[in-house]
Amino acid sequence: MHSHSGPSINRRALLIGGTALAASASLVRAGRAAPAEPNVVELTAAAGRVPIVGAPYPRTDVWCYGDRVPGPEIRVRQGERVRVIVRNDLPEETTVHWHGIRVPNSMDGVPGLTQPPIKPGESFTYEFTPPDAGTFWYHPHSDSLRQLGRGMAGAFIVEEPTAVSVDRDLVWMLSDWRLTSEAQIAAGFGNAMEAAMSGRVGNTVTLNGAVPDEVPMRAGERIRLRLVNTSLARIMSLRFEGHRPVIVAIDGQPCDPHEPERGRILLGPAMRVDLVIDMQGEPGRRYRVIDDFYEGLSYWLAKFVYEDKPPLRAHHLEPSPSLPRNPLPEPDLAAAERHELRLQGGMMGGGMMGMGGMQGMSHGASWAINGTSMTGDGHANMPPLLTLRLGRSYVLTIRNETAWWHPMHLHGYSFRVLTRNGTAVPHRRWADTVLVPPRDTVEVAFVADNPGDWMMHCHVTNHQVSGMMTVLRVA
Repeated sequence: MHSHSGPSINRRALLIGGTALAASASLVRAGRAAPAEPNVVELTAAAGRVPIVGAPYPRTDVWCYGDRVPGPEIRVRQGERVRVIVRNDLPEETTVHWHGIRVPNSMDGVPGLTQPPIKPGESFTYEFTPPDAGTFWYHPHSDSLRQLGRGMAGAFIVEEPTAVSVDRDLVWMLSDWRLTSEAQIAAGFGNAMEAAMSGRVGNTVTLNGAVPDEVPMRAGERIRLRLVNTSLARIMSLRFEGHRPVIVAIDGQPCDPHEPERGRILLGPAMRVDLVIDMQGEPGRRYRVIDDFYEGLSYWLAKFVYEDKPPLRAHHLEPSPSLPRNPLPEPDLAAAERHELRLQGGMMGGGMMGMGGMQGMSHGASWAINGTSMTGDGHANMPPLLTLRLGRSYVLTIRNETAWWHPMHLHGYSFRVLTRNGTAVPHRRWADTVLVPPRDTVEVAFVADNPGDWMMHCHVTNHQVSGMMTVLRVA
């Protein structure tokens, strides 16, 4: 049974004033972030005010990159080196984590563990060459709960060397907010009861920084739709009325093209899914995109609105082609070393009362992995749970012993998702964040080819900062 601890939402994901008001979301493909010189991007983290809800509500006070939510979209070609200069104009320390990109450890953005935090008024330069094409994103890894929850996130798109044949390439940055009746971000980020349950689920969902409404479409066109869930805790289950989306990539990694099970795209926090959709609706009609993950709390996220024009092309296109594979090393399953990670704690299942006997518990911990909790966002001298040998293959069995869902993210790597509850996972799926339902067991495999100390944690941010985090050392 799905659980939901935040306020309910209606079709436009807004109950803050009792009336849902829409603001148009910009869905056109954005160009590359304007660099100061070729391959150089400048980002400034600072306070800002943005029109999340729209008139007559006031602008929302946020923290953001480049005075906008989401932050500037960064686009580079696969294998193209990028330098990102991040200036911190916030009143506290920050860092930037390049989620899903297989960067060198010193560029991973974990304060204390991989770099010194960026102090107010200071800058830090990240420089790396993305090895994989795909849909990635960036966000803070310092005071993650507040900084991400206040709006600090942006898309990082790595384009294939040869352009994919679609009519439009769209990015949907999906975010979840808890707003007051004045459209301001509600307090209470550190709620301990909430942290021990489903996390901080909000009452307002935005698409590309605004409460969405209608998305213009042309019959007959083929779109690539990149979905990115930047929420602190909200899990989404999206279905597209009257359409048959094809999944072509998960977490930036190409998979065998396939239609989603039961027509629903399951998207936990931090996860990404690339879809190819042939727009075969009727000219002049509207079709809803519905999120119905939480039982009894279904709402429509947006509507495809077809122009009243003849179809762009008179015939159906060939099936969606496979995207070119990225240069991921294939794990040797026969020779792989195996380890088990047990996810523990939380309310309603070996919960907070049952956590008292676990080792390594610190103040404020509600969760643990293999009996040990690491709280916060990362710090110097975090002891590794496992030490992995460089170049060796590994299989991790992730066993969820709790009553809650956990999107488990491994920094610095993509892994092959092998099995779920003993059944092979189809479609050659790779990921960097795997959603593990209550009491489920998932097996993943990878080659430990990227040296360093790497965080692994639940991307329900409340869970991460209250204990469900560990370090894997590759040496």
